[in-house]
Amino acid sequence: MAIALLSLGSNVEPETHLRAAIAALRARFEDVVMSSVYRFPAVGYTGPDFLNASATIRTDLAPAALNDWLHALEDAHGRDRSGPRYSDRTLDIDIVLFDDVVLSGAGNLRIPRDELRHAFVLKPAAEIAPDWRHPVDGTPLSQLWDAHADRDMAFERVEGVSGETT
Repeated sequence: MAIALLSLGSNVEPETHLRAAIAALRARFEDVVMSSVYRFPAVGYTGPDFLNASATIRTDLAPAALNDWLHALEDAHGRDRSGPRYSDRTLDIDIVLFDDVVLSGAGNLRIPRDELRHAFVLKPAAEIAPDWRHPVDGTPLSQLWDAHADRDMAFERVEGVSGETT
């Protein structure tokens, strides 16, 4: 079994779509660990804020099969892939890391994800997987976050979406 680090985001009815996606992850995969959910501004365009989180999962799927499963989950939540790359999303789930694999493939599959450089991916990822290392340069996620330009910004934590108890 492999362990994957996922990035989840939504800015269209985000609480509804993220709750449903998290439930689907928990129903399908073992050992799902969720980060807090944070509010981040849209990146690459002007639009509503996103709610973003990270999850680690234990999976029996290969990266391409996991990517296909995640795309099907996005599609089930009305994901529209016909618009511009940077646009509103009902649900966006990407494989950020998968064990120590480095690869690219069909379906916009890139591991590690380039978006790991953005606060909306790195902050929640470092929260639940601080000791995970970038598979190319070996830097722990906690160290990447500590060095990030947005490290000292206060991002709103959104309660009650990921199933955490308050």
